Amino acid sequence: MKYKLRGIVELLRPFTLLAPVIVSSSVMIASLIYSGNTDISYLTIVLTVIPASICFALLNGASNALNQSTDFKEDKLSKPYRPLPMGNITQNEARNISFILYVFAILLSLIINITFSWFVLLIAFFSITYSLPPRMKKFLFVNQLWVAVPRGFLGILGSWSVFGDPFQKLPLAIGFIAAIFLFGGTATKDILDAEADKKTGTKTLVNVLGIKKTALISFLFMASAFALIIPLIILKIIEFYLFPLTLLVVLSFLIFWLMIHDRKNEKHENTSSWTLMYATYFIYAVSFAIITISFA
Repeated sequence: MKYKLRGIVELLRPFTLLAPVIVSSSVMIASLIYSGNTDISYLTIVLTVIPASICFALLNGASNALNQSTDFKEDKLSKPYRPLPMGNITQNEARNISFILYVFAILLSLIINITFSWFVLLIAFFSITYSLPPRMKKFLFVNQLWVAVPRGFLGILGSWSVFGDPFQKLPLAIGFIAAIFLFGGTATKDILDAEADKKTGTKTLVNVLGIKKTALISFLFMASAFALIIPLIILKIIEFYLFPLTLLVVLSFLIFWLMIHDRKNEKHENTSSWTLMYATYFIYAVSFAIITISFA
């Protein structure tokens, strides 16, 4: 039982669950302030933000469990320390856990609002089809798109929809920037899996083009995402006070450097470039929320 419980915790990868909770709750509060709705009580805000944030954590945990259940062969080669290759969790158990978490996330979303529920369903669709047939993970470029759209674009819009209109120019622009960044940055997670993915028929930039070309392509997307803020300000799609977010291009360059040097992060199961990429997205989303709350 001890190993089973530990296996379940490791299956969900708790480190990756904290960021969605913090990011989504920050964007929710920003949408509330931006909308100018001051009639909502603090208790109502808390009782809305907490379950909505939990929805994103459940979706992420469900995706982690499902992905590991379908990546069993790859993980046996590149990540034998994970709970499935170790034998602590079976593939069927991982899929059942994933199914339960998806159902809970969808049901919980219904108490927020219908628009939010639609975003939760869309995110679930992307994460499920990423791992299960047609298994978008196998296809070059599509696999990156299937991560960038739900985690970046839909994640931002879904969070904004809790208190605000997700189809306003501001959330659409911020979500679009996030998706472009993640489209490039998600290649960092494929570095350690390059050989295993190749042997099992999954095409990624790393195992098709090599690490140096992949790093360059990733950098161009990540840097372009933050550079896009400038023309969006000029076109008055977003406000000038968001200009400081362009400074994150410096972190994009550092991610590029780490990708080339392929440094394994000893504290987490992936590379340092993946850890920094994940942190950069976190900084971007939370900084956007804080700046919007401060100036809106």
